[in-house]
Amino acid sequence: MEPIETARVQSEFFTDFAQVMRSPAPTGSANGHGTRARLDLDPESVKNGLGQLVLTLIKLLHELLARQAIRRVDAGSLTDEEIERMGLTLMRQAEEIERLREQFGLDEEDLNLDLGPLGKLL
Repeated sequence: MEPIETARVQSEFFTDFAQVMRSPAPTGSANGHGTRARLDLDPESVKNGLGQLVLTLIKLLHELLARQAIRRVDAGSLTDEEIERMGLTLMRQAEEIERLREQFGLDEEDLNLDLGPLGKLL
């Protein structure tokens, strides 16, 4: 059995990974084996790539928490003290996310991954 030929993409950006994953399924060649796309991570950029992934997930969770907080405030299920505490907590979370984003040298857009036909993550 012959090995499957792979296409390699070297990049530190997850959007490039998304583009590779979004590419059409491999078509069979004359020998019956297709080409499969594969991401080849640069060891120097893994730290920032992992930081980008983690911060993207944290930012997504923060956005979900903020939306839930707004729903609860609108529903009137929180006391004034709970609203104050939640607002302060969300502000501090946003500041920490911003601080970490700057520490990793990421732009705001770097935390908003393009999911292809699903649109932007955030």
